[in-house]
Amino acid sequence: QVQLVESGGGAVQAGGSLELSCAASGSIFSFNSMGWYRQDPGMPREWVASITSGGRTGYADSVKGRFTISRDNAKNTVYLQMSSLKAEDTAVYYCNAFRAAVTYWGQGTQVTVSS
Repeated sequence: QVQLVESGGGAVQAGGSLELSCAASGSIFSFNSMGWYRQDPGMPREWVASITSGGRTGYADSVKGRFTISRDNAKNTVYLQMSSLKAEDTAVYYCNAFRAAVTYWGQGTQVTVSS
């Protein structure tokens, strides 16, 4: 049973920074990719960033240049460094992992950016 546990969310003023962490219950090296999604109430969940097992990264246009995704295989953890935060970044952020045609999700962590 794979478990993903996010942490690091909170409240910050616009222009500030936060770092989210996603700790997996097992080795993350076995995942084809891991990523972050976010969701506002009443809105569909949207992709934010992802990183493959080979280290290739991808970002949504809305966060490109401001967010950085990284992984530490030794700690079985994926990170999302968020800077220059905007009010529109406010959402619940979910960690995601994909392996063998199965997608796993964390429980989410709230990020609130005040303008």
